[in-house]
Amino acid sequence: MRDNVIISIKGKQLYAESSPDEMELVTSGVLKRDSRGGYTVSYQESELTGLEGTTTRLHIDGGRVTLLREGSINSQMVFEEGRRHLSMYETPYGELSIGVNTRRMRSTLGEAGGDLEIDYAIEIDNLVAGHNLFRMNVKKHPARPQRGRTEKRRADYAESDPGRP
Repeated sequence: MRDNVIISIKGKQLYAESSPDEMELVTSGVLKRDSRGGYTVSYQESELTGLEGTTTRLHIDGGRVTLLREGSINSQMVFEEGRRHLSMYETPYGELSIGVNTRRMRSTLGEAGGDLEIDYAIEIDNLVAGHNLFRMNVKKHPARPQRGRTEKRRADYAESDPGRP
């Protein structure tokens, strides 16, 4: 499927012993509705995120978001407000089992796009390792004129004013 949306992502990671790490990305991707009424947003990671060669897919279904990464990095994380989920996270040094504790989650995602915000903590060995805030805005690509119609309009315009190219 062709890219049909523009995705803006802002991420902020807070660690106890260092200054906040912030990331911002704008990319094109795909938004589609699934057969159960949820939505999937997918996009290709880039060199800027350090995950080049990876496809990220977020499945939003009611009060649950599942993030899947496949490619050069593979991982799965589940977000559900007020719940803790164990997830596998692949690092360059091997796989790591982490806890994902979602503090707050909000989604207005629909056919025309919308927003997703997830406030969560990462736990390693039951200790909070970091606090993360993920914000994503999804907008439909602006409508593009159909090629046949554009050519016809140019031809009609030329006939009405022969001096114009």
